[in-house]
Order: sequence, then structure tokens, then C-alpha cells
Amino acid sequence: MAGVVVTSFQVLSYEKVMSLFFDDNRKNLKLDDSYTSLCIEEMEIDNEKGLTEDEKNFIGFSISFKKVNLLMCFFIAAFMILVFRIWLLQIARGEYYSSIAEGNRIRIHYIKPRRGVIFDRTGKQLAANMPSFSLKIIQSDLPKDEAEKEKLLREIASLAEKSYDGICQLLEENSAYYYQPIIIKEDLDYETALMLYVKSISMPGVALEEVSKRLYITSSDNNSISHILGYNGKISQQELEKVDDANYLLDDYTGKTGIESIYERELRGVLGKSQVETNALGKMVRIVAKNDSISGLDIALSIDYEFQTFIENLLKDEFKNLKKEKASVIVLDPNNGEILSMVSLPSFNNNLFIHGISNDDYSKLINDERKPLFDRAVAGEYPPGSTFKPIMAAAALEEGIITETTKIKSVGGIWVGQWFFPDWASSGHGFVNVKSAIANSVNTFFYYAGGGYNDFEGLGIEKISRYAQIFNLGENTGIDLPGEGRGFVPNVLWKEERFNEPWYIGDTYHVSIGQGYLLATPIQVALYTSFFANGGVLYKPHIAKAFLDGNEIRNLPKEYLRKSIIKPDNVNIVRVGMRDAVKYGSARLLSSLPFASAGKTGTAQTSKNKDPHAWFTCFAPYDNPEIVVTVLVEEGGEGSSVSVPIAKKILEYYWENVRK
Repeated sequence: MAGVVVTSFQVLSYEKVMSLFFDDNRKNLKLDDSYTSLCIEEMEIDNEKGLTEDEKNFIGFSISFKKVNLLMCFFIAAFMILVFRIWLLQIARGEYYSSIAEGNRIRIHYIKPRRGVIFDRTGKQLAANMPSFSLKIIQSDLPKDEAEKEKLLREIASLAEKSYDGICQLLEENSAYYYQPIIIKEDLDYETALMLYVKSISMPGVALEEVSKRLYITSSDNNSISHILGYNGKISQQELEKVDDANYLLDDYTGKTGIESIYERELRGVLGKSQVETNALGKMVRIVAKNDSISGLDIALSIDYEFQTFIENLLKDEFKNLKKEKASVIVLDPNNGEILSMVSLPSFNNNLFIHGISNDDYSKLINDERKPLFDRAVAGEYPPGSTFKPIMAAAALEEGIITETTKIKSVGGIWVGQWFFPDWASSGHGFVNVKSAIANSVNTFFYYAGGGYNDFEGLGIEKISRYAQIFNLGENTGIDLPGEGRGFVPNVLWKEERFNEPWYIGDTYHVSIGQGYLLATPIQVALYTSFFANGGVLYKPHIAKAFLDGNEIRNLPKEYLRKSIIKPDNVNIVRVGMRDAVKYGSARLLSSLPFASAGKTGTAQTSKNKDPHAWFTCFAPYDNPEIVVTVLVEEGGEGSSVSVPIAKKILEYYWENVRK
């Protein structure tokens, strides 16, 4: 039998290699007895198994026994070094490294972002950040021994002038925030903060932190801006659960009302983090890694603070003569919806809230019958009175109920059975068309246009309601302030469900002159006045004008709610009627101004036992309007004698000091 001697491992296929060890070739396998391991020294292979000539040749590689021994020695030496290192770390120096691991730990320290600053349209700072000091406890760093922990907490209670039980209760309530700082005392004066800082160095789990808090431009004399700015307050447990908890901590502050609340996300910024090595007392040894915070955006408002202050002081002066205390004034740009001024009186000082308002101060505010916390400009809902008549006129013209030349005779009112619906002038106004009816606020004309009379067909309540809603009554305007009222637009079904009685023609007459169940907010009245000012667009009113990010200014785009809802010719007829109110009608006091204006008065009755609300809304200049002014004095009396003089002084100030 022919054979082949294999002196080294050849590179063969798996099947060929396996065939060497089985079948007939197993008897040809020879082992060298000088090695305990299997070593192929010589093997005869039956050539009949099909090896080719190439496979018979040496095509592999050889490893000598010397190299194998060297490799084994290397692995043994590496293993012995590893064993020695483990012995050194865990046994010889185990106690030392154990203390290091216990005392020095990697912690996450949060870096709070700078809150954005708020400016008025001229660059005047309205809300700033001021430094403040707070004493805090991190529960995870307190002593583990209960006796030591109690001793430390009692010492902290003494230094912070807090009760021991109170601190324990605070820690218990916030046990879920084991690794976050818990505020023990805020707004420390500098001397106290310095003393506590020195002592806290040797106190485990105790830290003194410099934080920033809001400071507003408001004062006890001028604080109407508070309703606009709102205020910041400590985040509550409920708020913390709702917001992005990755960007807020238990000791953070958040916007509670006003611009501070609406633009919380933009003003807040992004929380930063740093990995720090701390010692056994929880004090930082070194920073391992750091991810800086991102500052909040600054905001420029459309408000002119000097203009705002002027109007606030003007109202307070008028209150002395009128013996009234509640009013609202809105000034906006009809071409983009920017609010130049928004005053609601009485108001409050939002600086009372930045350090946590006292129980006495808060009790005074909420128990004040004048409701100083209530923003009348956006949340107050009142009968709009005759300021609603421009909408009635536009609806009647649009529906073909009247034309520009339609005339109706006013004799002092109309009778429906035993019910009398009066004009404000008991002797009547004679024959009037739509323009003179707006100018002199003739009720009879709008009774006809709204509910009809005898053979004259009116709009009816369903169409009146539909047009009121088109002009955004009964809906939010979307102004960027919280708590906006919707007003109210009644209809037949509502009355049946609410009072279980039918809708009467008298109800329609009342709504036609802005009375009865119809309600509107001052911002809604200013909004639909701007529609007639600019020729047919309802722009969304807004307070924020731009975001400031470093050197970048991002202006907010103007948005409109509705447009092209009334034909231009009909809009112009209403505008002429409002202009005539200044020329010869109920607002002729404005005719002495050095520029043309247009407006509509309103006297809205609410109760037989109270004076009516005094309304006036106007725009100027007439040909190229720049501002809308809406004035409401609650229970002020006649709009023509109370609110028109206020609006005149506002227009004069604007013309001389504000317009560019």
C-alpha cells in the first residue's frame, strides 16, 4: 500500500482532515511517546483516499515546541501579575481604597440657566434677575447615623431660625427627591449668608447656594404693568409633575401668571449638568465633566412703559373726580395687533410675590371687593352697549336688511304691546340713516335693523349671533395672556335650556343695542374696532413683540383671525358713521384734536341699582389709523361724558410723545 508522510499540519478541507482519523487510516497514525500531548509526527495515508499531488505537498505552517513553551510562559506571567494586583487592591490596601470609594463619589450637580429678561418696546427693562442666597439640604449626604443626623439638623434649625420638627417634616415630604437640594431658608441677607457658608463647609449635606430671583419695575404707585408681566413663584408639586422634569428641580421657580407664565418655556432656558467628585461631606472636590446650561430668551414687549404709566396715572386722577375705582384701557396698533398699553385698575404690586407673599398681604388682595388681581382688560365680561352698533350696522348692510340710504324715523322709542323700548333721547332723533344712527347712537334704528318692526324685517337673533361670532365675540382672541374671557353670545336654544322660556322679540331688541345677555371683554371691543380702523382685518392681539437671543432679534409675525368677512363698501359706510360721531355726534369732544379720528360711545346698563358702564372705543388718524383706544369705566355713567374725555387725553399724549 502506497503512503504519504505528513510532518506538519496541512491546510486541507474539513472532510479530508477528518478522513485521516477514521476508517483505514487510523491504523497508520503513529504517536511520539516523548510527549503527553497528541502530536502528529508521522502518518501514512492511503493514497487511494483521493489526495491530489498538491495536497500531498507541504502547504501549511509549523509551530515549534520552543515557541509554544514561550507562549505558555507569557500567559502564566500575565496571570501572576493580575493575581498580585488584585491582592494589592483588595487585601494589602483594601481598607484605604474602601474609604476613598465611600468618601469620594461622582454626583450630578445641576447648573440653573439664566432666566430671560423682559423689556418694553423702547428697551426699558421691566423684569430683571437679582442675586439671592438660599440654605439647602441634600438628604443623601446627611449622616447615616441617626444621632449624628439629629444633632446636625438641630444645629441647622438654630442657625436658620427654623423649628427642628418643621425641617424634619419638610425632608419627609420631599423624601422622593433624595438627591436634590431641599430649600430650608431663602432670601438670606449677605451677613447671614456669609456666616452660614463658613459653617456649612464642615456640615455634611448642607449647602449655601447663590440663586437669582425676579425684580420687577413696579412700585406701590405704578403697578398696572403687573397684570401684563405676571410674576414668578416656587414650583409646586403639581406643576413639577406636569412640566418636563428633566429641566426643572424641586427648588426651581416658574411663571405663575402673565407673560412670565405664557412664555415660561422661552424664558426658562435649559438646565445644565456637571459631574463632580464629592468628598464624605458632600462637598465638591473637582469637576469631572460639564454640560453648560443654556440661558433663556429675552423678550421685548409691544408695551410702551411710559405710555402705560401715563394712562394709569390719568385714570387715577379721573377716579378722584368720578369717585370711581375700576376701569380698563387698551391701546393697540390696528395694523398688526400689537398692544401698546393695557391698563386694568385696581392692580397689585407683583414684587410682593417674588419672596413669597405673606398671609396678611395675600388675604388683603383676595378679600378686596375691587378685585385687584383680576385683569379686567382680558377677563372682564360686560355688556358692550352701543359700541356693538357698528357690528349691527355691518351685518344689516351685508344681509341687505338696510342700505346706505335707508331711513327710519325715531320718535323716542317703539312700543311692542305693553312694552316700551326707548331711545336715549326721549323726543327722538327724527329720520336717520345708518351713518347718522351710528353717529348719534340712535336705538330705534337698530331695533328695526335687529328685530324688525311692523312691516320692516330685521336680522333676527340667529343672524345677529352669527355675525357677533364672526367678529370674535364668544371666543378667545388668543392674546398671549392667561385667563382670557370669551364673552357671551346668546341664542334661542340657550335661553330655552337655561331659563326654560322662549326667546322674545324684546330679547332681540336688547341684543341689537349691545344689552341683554350679550357680553364682551374690553380686548374684544378693541379688536372689532381695529377691524373697522384697518378696513377689514381682525389681527390677533399680542403683547410679545420679539425674542432676543444674544445679538439675534426674532420678531414675532403678525397673525390674523379673520378677514374679508364684510364687503369693503359696507366697512367704509360704518367707518363714515364712526367719523360722524366725532364730527357732530356723541364723541364730538374729539373734534378739537389736531388730527381726524372716529369712534363709538356706549352706555351699558347692568342693574337698576347701579350706574351703567361707560364705554368709548375709537381709532386715529382716520385716513391712516395708527392706534385704537378702548376705554371702559365700570359703573362710570355716560360714555360720552366719562370715557370720551379720557380717550381724548390718551390720543393727545400719543400724538405728542409716542408716535414716530
